[in-house]
Amino acid sequence: MHAEETIRNYLKALETGSYESAVALFEEDALVISPLYGEIKAVDFYRELFADTINSKITLLNIFIGAENKAAGHFLYDWVLKNGTKTSFECVDVFEFSASGKIKKLTIIYDTSKIRSSFEEIKK
Repeated sequence: MHAEETIRNYLKALETGSYESAVALFEEDALVISPLYGEIKAVDFYRELFADTINSKITLLNIFIGAENKAAGHFLYDWVLKNGTKTSFECVDVFEFSASGKIKKLTIIYDTSKIRSSFEEIKK
């Protein structure tokens, strides 16, 4: 699967909260590095994220294709936490792909200042 197609499929799975669709894009031992969840296996990250989410809307802004099996998706993320807190922020997800074309590492970059206190509240 081509990087751009994988990123589009990833964002669709993220928006719809489809655990199965999201993790199918990753290698079995893939890692996600998230500003809120830390470094975590992808299978665990999406289980937690979708449990913490009521709704999300993704507006794709850009896809960047890099060298050495790397690419990035730049998007606006409208997120509603399970306690009803709403937030919106720009996000860049940096994808590293394995030789098979699956995601082996995902680094998520965004400013957590708008959501960190509400996130910490739901994690208590």
